[in-house]
Amino acid sequence: MPPIFSVPAPTMSKPRQIYKVIFLNQGQIYELYASNIYQSDLYGFIEVEEFLFGERAQMVVDPSEERLKNEFAGVQRSFIPMHAIIRIDEVEKEGIGKIVEAGPGGNIHAFPLPFSPGPKGK
Repeated sequence: MPPIFSVPAPTMSKPRQIYKVIFLNQGQIYELYASNIYQSDLYGFIEVEEFLFGERAQMVVDPSEERLKNEFAGVQRSFIPMHAIIRIDEVEKEGIGKIVEAGPGGNIHAFPLPFSPGPKGK
């Protein structure tokens, strides 16, 4: 008769989850990598923690990634408005984070906001 309870075989540790977050901020597209993302307690925000940047021992320095590192230096957690999020992907390995201009030649634009009501009495 087989045992009622069985002890599962030891498994390898689960690989670390890596997320690529792309969002729009002040006319620029930010692409960064992080280990933790979740819906914030602040209504309408996504929390991003544990930012991942490329190896520090690289010989070649990418200026766009360095700019991103400098902007998020010392940041433990970032709150990004949901309407600014373009895309979130779970990826196998981290890539190179960057900041790109979202100019008129690009195909990514800010989500249109509703018009404000006109003055009263007219």
